[in-house]
Formats: sequence, structure tokens, C-alpha cells
Amino acid sequence: MEDSVGGGAVRAGGRADCDVVVVGGGIVGLSTAYALSRLAPGTRVVVLEKEPGPARHQTGRNSGVVHSGIYYRPGSLKARFAVGGAAEMVKFCAEHGIPHEVTGKLIVATDREELPRLHALVQRGRENGIPVRELGPAQIGEYEPEVRGAAAIHVASTGIADYGLVALQLAESSGAEIVYGGAVDLVSRRAGGVAVRTTAGVVVRAGALVNCAGLHCDRVARLAGDDPGMRIVPFRGEYYDLARPELVRGLVYPVPDPAFPFLGVHLTRGIGGGVHVGPNAVPALAREGYGWGVVRPRDLADELAWPGAWRMARRHWRYGAGEIRRSLSKAAFTEAVRRLLPAVTAEDLRPAAAGVRAQAVLRDGTLVDDFLIREAPRTVHVLNAPSPAATASLPIGREIARLALASLARA
Repeated sequence: MEDSVGGGAVRAGGRADCDVVVVGGGIVGLSTAYALSRLAPGTRVVVLEKEPGPARHQTGRNSGVVHSGIYYRPGSLKARFAVGGAAEMVKFCAEHGIPHEVTGKLIVATDREELPRLHALVQRGRENGIPVRELGPAQIGEYEPEVRGAAAIHVASTGIADYGLVALQLAESSGAEIVYGGAVDLVSRRAGGVAVRTTAGVVVRAGALVNCAGLHCDRVARLAGDDPGMRIVPFRGEYYDLARPELVRGLVYPVPDPAFPFLGVHLTRGIGGGVHVGPNAVPALAREGYGWGVVRPRDLADELAWPGAWRMARRHWRYGAGEIRRSLSKAAFTEAVRRLLPAVTAEDLRPAAAGVRAQAVLRDGTLVDDFLIREAPRTVHVLNAPSPAATASLPIGREIARLALASLARA
């Protein structure tokens, strides 16, 4: 039985030779395969994805926002990729008939203590070339009649898209051989190239390897013999659906805390008209731990053995305790939402599917905020691909593809 889609066929127990093997069939891995086909037509690419289809984890379990880039430090990879990537994503969706909409969004300061951070965001947005409009309390109601705040900014370029369909389109358009149903369990890197084996018995030999394994990227790096200098610490983001979606017209965000790479509980009107509420950010007990009942001893052991996890916990335990409280108490979660949307009650919030973020943590406990891409012989490791990775996936894919092609040229 064939385990792939694309030009040829890679069969379980067989071999396939290619120029580049990409580990991970999320939106970043598929964007890389797509970019390789555009930058160097004729490049033979195989994508290995352990699930039975693409976009089963971070890509398919987020709120679907096309971010403007307003939050990100000017000059950072996040800022550079997001600002251009947002417009490129909208264009890609339009060209391929993928549901999307440029909705704009509000970032709302709910009290006066947040005003300095809100004003800093205005300045950051302008430095990144993003048009923003500052709003007083009365003007907030012009955009969102049910939202209350001391002040807000309107970011017109923010939107929404169906990233699951984007991933499927990238897979189809890339021309890559995509092999589903087996996790990578062995990487052998020699002078002549890289050989990768999956748990399904597929062996792929390539000139270069690109590691876009998301929640398992650090493990793939170690399989390749490289020290990634970080570990993935998974954070679960829990969502609710709003039973009264008419309360929200578009996208409404709080002012984020700059100390953390999380945006806080927000309101997102999705492609289908429903409103997603969330996410929070709680430690997951497994790398694919989409609920408190999912526990993986190996994943926990990896976290507990990493000094950075303990240093992070000591540094941020108050923040973490608040997130856990909102996870375990619907009343506490409702209270957080009511800061933005006072009309919401606990009965308005219906549990929805959760997601897990692959958060890279350094040895000193630092939560990596920007993209983290490291090169090794014949290998490119993508070790942190935070929000706005989906928004910016097309330019990110090109950057990774260039690095992979350069690695091939040096070989």
C-alpha cells in the first residue's frame, strides 16, 4: 500500500532517493517544500510526516489569525517575516480559493495601567511599517459595540484564514513526495548525504535534511547528532467557542505582557462565523497533550531533565499559576474574558479543541521568542517556529529552502 501523495511512490520498507528530505508536514515544512520547487525547479523533495495527513498539530489547531506583525521587535525574524508574510498569505489564499478575510483587529487596554504598553505597541507598529489607528473608549464601540476598554488600537491589516487548507494546497503545489504514517526514528549523516528511517520502515536518502518537526524538532536534531541547545517544553492552549457569536464582530486582543511570548486570551471570529475564545497557556503533560488526562512519561522526563525547564518555572511560576487556575476554573477563565467583553457569562463558553505550542526553552530558562534556525552539515534545524509561523510561512519557507540549497551546494 502506498504511503504517499505526489509524483512517485515511496512504499513501506522501500527506499527513495531525493535532494532534500523534510521532516514534518506542518505548514512550515510544506512551505519549505513548496519554496524549493519555486527556487530550484527540479529539486527532488520528500516530506516525512508521522501522522496520516498534514497539519494535524500546531498548524491545524490554532485560531487561524493572519497576524500583521505589530507585536514583534523591529529587525527580528518575526517582524520581517510577518509583515510581508501577511500580505503574501492573503494573496495565496485568494489565488487558490482558500477561505480568508481581512477583518482588522482591536488591541484593547482594559485599564489605565496598560496604556504605556499600548502606546509602545503603536510605536512598534509604526517602526514595522504597519498603519494603526489609536482609539479612545467611545471609538472602541464603532468597531466592537460590546467591548469595553480605556483605549485601543485598530490594526486594519490583520485577518483570518483556514491554515489547514493552506497546508493542503502547499502539499499539492509543491510537487514533493509526501510520506505519511511514520515517525523518524533514525538519522544517519555521512559525507555522501543523509539517510532517514521512519517507524513505518521507509528509508529516504537525501543530499540534505530539513528538520521542521515542530513538537519533536529537538529530538530529531539529537537523532542527527546535533546539540540543539534547547528543549521543547509544550504549552497547551485551551479554547472555548462563544455561544453568542453576535457579541463580537471581528478580532479582539488584550495588550500582551512583553515578558512572555504569548498573546493572552483573545476573541477571534473565524471563517465559519463562529467566535473562538482563548487560548490560555498551561504546561502540557505530553508533547501532544491536548488535555490534562494525556500524560507521556517520556515527554515529562525530557522536560524534568532539562535545567532550563526548572529555571523557567522558578522565574515565571506566578504567571503559570494564573494560567493553570484559568484552565481548571471556568469561572476564572470567564473573568479573564469579561475584562474585554463584559456581556459574556460562563454559559456562553463552550469547550473547543485545544492546541499545543512547541515552545523552545534555552538552558538558562529563557523562553525563545523569535524563530530559531540552526545549520549543521547537510542539515537545517527549525527549532522554534512560534506565532506568527502560519502567517509568515511562505517567506519562512523560502528562507529555509535557501539554507537547504546552500547546504547542497557546499556538499
